[in-house]
Amino acid sequence: MSVKAKVEALIYATEEPVTLNQLATLLKDAVLAELRAEEEVRLALNEVLSDGKPTVDDDAATDDEQETTVVESADAESRPDSSDGELIASEDPTQEQQAELDKEDSKRVKEHLSQILKELIAEYSDGNRGMEIRQIAGGYRMGTKPEHHDVVVNFAKSLKPPIRLSMQALETLSVIAYKQPVTVPEISEIRGVDSSGVIATLLDRKLITTSGRKQVIGRPILYKTTKEFLLRFGLNNVAELPSMEEFEKLGDPQAGLFEQPTGDATSTPDTPASETEVLTAQPASPTDEPGNEVASSADETPVDASTEKHRA
Repeated sequence: MSVKAKVEALIYATEEPVTLNQLATLLKDAVLAELRAEEEVRLALNEVLSDGKPTVDDDAATDDEQETTVVESADAESRPDSSDGELIASEDPTQEQQAELDKEDSKRVKEHLSQILKELIAEYSDGNRGMEIRQIAGGYRMGTKPEHHDVVVNFAKSLKPPIRLSMQALETLSVIAYKQPVTVPEISEIRGVDSSGVIATLLDRKLITTSGRKQVIGRPILYKTTKEFLLRFGLNNVAELPSMEEFEKLGDPQAGLFEQPTGDATSTPDTPASETEVLTAQPASPTDEPGNEVASSADETPVDASTEKHRA
């Protein structure tokens, strides 16, 4: 895929405007690779064109080659032996040189992306296109053209509003989707609560429908999911629903939220120190029988009002 196609895909996929810096960061390697490929093609083309130069006499060409060889050998003898050191230094650039190279690469990448963006804007400005690329808030975003506003608004109004379901409705719908056809008592047994009220809501939303009656005592109504259920959840058929094994592999994200603290399970709740002191310090009543514990004022049973009236 070319860099131009990647830039077009990024602008289309994002809701927020994409800036040039973001594109340069994401596509730096791809842009540099494309630039190197273009440079290699250009060099190869130049070599092909240079091969078509006019030929000269063989004797003259031989004399020129001999003179060139003599001059090159003389230059090599007079040149100091520093080529090896220069090669080693070029292979291991310093931090400053590396920073300069990175800065130069970033500049080349942004220039190339700017050119691609100009080409895309020009292509989408064609009258046969329904979309356009606009520069908004320092970035680039794709949207419909203003002349198609009325068509888009009418289409948006024709769309069905999103369905909002409660947790109880989602649980019931899940049971029906996996156990269909299923009856209301079976759903209530799985959920542990009465599900008859939720069934009416799902029927109104056309997410479920009746599927005959079960051949048992009472002949309860069977329920199953509808085509509207598949459309709302983006499924081709109910076989595309995740299996129970896949849910088990995911685990329960709330498994550790309600763990009891470690300790003696048979221990009683802690009693405040003040209440303990009051209970132990209270003297026994003379009417209490030996061996009986003294009840606190909080444990005394209030006397019924009618009993008090009868005594009076």
